[in-house]
Amino acid sequence: MASAQSPMSGDRRRAELREFLRSRRAGISPADVGIPDGGRRRTPGLRREEVAVLAGVGVSWYTWLEQGRDIKVSEQVLDALARVLSLDTAERAHLYRLAGLNPPQARSTPSVPASPEVQRLLDAWSPRPGYIRDRHWNFTAINDAARVVFGYGETDHNCLVSFFTNVRYRVLHRQWAETALDVAAGFRADAARYPDDPEFDRIATDLAAVSQEFAELWARHDVAEHTSAVKAVDHPEAGTLTFDATLLPLPEHPGHHLILHNPRPGTDTQERLEKLMRDRSLVVAHPG
Repeated sequence: MASAQSPMSGDRRRAELREFLRSRRAGISPADVGIPDGGRRRTPGLRREEVAVLAGVGVSWYTWLEQGRDIKVSEQVLDALARVLSLDTAERAHLYRLAGLNPPQARSTPSVPASPEVQRLLDAWSPRPGYIRDRHWNFTAINDAARVVFGYGETDHNCLVSFFTNVRYRVLHRQWAETALDVAAGFRADAARYPDDPEFDRIATDLAAVSQEFAELWARHDVAEHTSAVKAVDHPEAGTLTFDATLLPLPEHPGHHLILHNPRPGTDTQERLEKLMRDRSLVVAHPG
């Protein structure tokens, strides 16, 4: 595994590692790991030697690691420490970064429908457009506003495929050609997060067979990651609508994202949008 290109200096990273390990060690009681209670302890949590034994590493080596010395570590040792210290996914990734390694690749998880809570959020977001996509960019939920504004229909099941094949969406999108490069590059970046998942290749191969533009962009091997964007559409009924689009991960479902579109300040998008949705008799105007 390649070393992480951390913005922290080596000294600061090791100091952070020292404090992180100490804090996590203090949060684990002997009983949590099956060690008999030996009476009062001067400090809470496990002792260094106990962590070392449970993780299968030398006591001196672990002591040096927790002291912040510049020593080599391996994925296997970090995983053993994460197990002993009961680290969750975010804490394990943090441990890897502090140790100077890239976190493990994200695991593939099945596509799941939107929870009732998230579905209510999407519905309440109207008249603003919103939808959820899974790790393969399949739609798992779309609110009415997204269908009306972006032209998504019942045959639209995948965000990437719809971008390149939905003629109505393409006509509406003001900067379609400029955005297409970023869309293809974003899908390639997500595919790299799941190198053992063949579904990404299947989607890309099938799409390249029906979209020459996607095939050419995919062949460039460009990679990009975006958590926000400006999206503008020329709607036949409402005129120009401009949105700030924000992509929010759903931690309980790795790879799933909630994409919310907010009318861009300084435009009359909010008013146009509310009128459009009132005319369609779909929602009451959203406050604010």
